[in-house]
Amino acid sequence: MPIYEYRCPSCGFQKEHLQKMSDAPLSSCPSCGATGYAKLLSAAGFQLKGSGWYATDFKGGGSSAAAPASSSSSDPTPAASCGGGCACH
Repeated sequence: MPIYEYRCPSCGFQKEHLQKMSDAPLSSCPSCGATGYAKLLSAAGFQLKGSGWYATDFKGGGSSAAAPASSSSSDPTPAASCGGGCACH
C-alpha cells in the first residue's frame, strides 16, 4: 500500500497516511477537523540500483565501442579516472 502525505491549509498539520490506491482521499484534518486536508506531491521512495536494463542499455547513451578504447593499456589516464570529461577535475 502506498503512503500519501497530507497537509491542512487551516492549521498547517502535516502527516503521512497508509492508504490503498482505491481508497477515497482524506478530506478532513485529524488535528483541527477543517475540510481541505489535501494530498501533497512527493518524490518516489525508491532508487534503481544494480546492473539491470537501465545501467546497461539506457544510462550511458553511447555505443559500446567507446568503452574498450578508454580502458586500453596504452592510455596514460588511470583506470579510476573519468578521463577529464566531467566536473570532478
